[in-house]
Amino acid sequence: MTDLAAAQAQAPSPTTTGVMVILTAKPGITREQIMAVMPDEIRQTVQLYLTGKVREWHSRSDGRGAVFLLDARDDAEAHAIMDALPLARQDLIDHEYIAVGPLMPLRLLMSKP
Repeated sequence: MTDLAAAQAQAPSPTTTGVMVILTAKPGITREQIMAVMPDEIRQTVQLYLTGKVREWHSRSDGRGAVFLLDARDDAEAHAIMDALPLARQDLIDHEYIAVGPLMPLRLLMSKP
């Protein structure tokens, strides 16, 4: 067995330390519909940031939405956070959820040579 195979066999399963959420306006939803909800969306998102649930938030460079990094244990917790926001409650956006954690190959640095 190679060192890489041995390290992979011993490595625990990935740990989720956050969830990335990619937000995109649903097809057919106009900018005006989104903008009508944005004041409430922003206020509630800032509150989530201040309580530590939103670690980072970014605009997509293509102008089609946003990307959040949430402090969440799993997708279910992230769904609960995002589903409570006005844009989701009014069914104006789609979400893609990606659980993230420490970069697993870095464990190879910790194995003995």
